[in-house]
Amino acid sequence: MKALTETDIRSSFINCSKGEAARLPMPRDLAERPWEDLDFLGWRDLSAPDRSYLVTEHEDRLVGITLRFPSVKRGFLHRSMCTLCLTTHPGSGVSLMTARKSGKEGREGNSVGIYLCTDMACSLYVRGKKQPEPGGRFEESLTVEQQVDRMTGNLAGFLAKL
Repeated sequence: MKALTETDIRSSFINCSKGEAARLPMPRDLAERPWEDLDFLGWRDLSAPDRSYLVTEHEDRLVGITLRFPSVKRGFLHRSMCTLCLTTHPGSGVSLMTARKSGKEGREGNSVGIYLCTDMACSLYVRGKKQPEPGGRFEESLTVEQQVDRMTGNLAGFLAKL
């Protein structure tokens, strides 16, 4: 992914108003992000623990979405799998995140959900740049490039529903 500016990010959102996009908090570490290892930029809103944001290239344009997820903590023994990168995490390491649909459907309250790594580090898990808890990544016969393709395809499928 190419490095993004705050202007790029704010102008990419498809499921919130321009005013909402102008007010949402930006990640403070944009300059330090490992852009060459990212397929999407994802971050949590530290002032609103039930909100996250995701920005990626989709259908030859930059697309940003706002996501909500429950702040309910699940038990440590429970493991869940991320729909994008297929990494498993214990407890609240994977969250059901919902995105309001764009346009009229979104204004009517319709949304789409997906299970994501709560830290939104899917790209780093797939590339082995970040390690989940032991047992969090299954050994696969696919190459890293094939796993990245699968992950970006899963993300594209989710975005297409919005």
